[in-house]
Amino acid sequence: MEYQVRIATSDDASAISRVVITALRESNAQDYPADVIAQVEKSFAPEAVQGLLCSRSVFVACVAGEPVATASLDRDVVRSVFVDPAYQGVGIGRTLMGVIHAVAVDAGVKTLRVPSSITAQDFYAGLGYQVIRDEFHGAERTIVMELKLEA
Repeated sequence: MEYQVRIATSDDASAISRVVITALRESNAQDYPADVIAQVEKSFAPEAVQGLLCSRSVFVACVAGEPVATASLDRDVVRSVFVDPAYQGVGIGRTLMGVIHAVAVDAGVKTLRVPSSITAQDFYAGLGYQVIRDEFHGAERTIVMELKLEA
């Protein structure tokens, strides 16, 4: 499967929102109750995504020009890594994380952290991230993980 990774633009906000909400409903819903999913979804409405585009380095992976995955870097924290369920398991998430790692190394970051969902914990562990601690935001469990980067 051919796909391209690029910096997201404001024109991508609706597509990023759709990717995230679809992944939340189809993938993350296996590990979190409906009320937690509904609460997280609010953070990824198109208007909210527009705001994220101004405060982070946001990337998208596109198939035939359409975003099917996203990931972002907020200084030394990886955020909002989501792949449309129809495209999970084919290496797109791993490719996006490679871009994130390269950007972080170029910026002089030595250690990356990621607030992982239960759903994504094995994905990050497969990339070498180690569990640091659990955090709870109401009923939402987040696993904070980190990776030491090599220049």
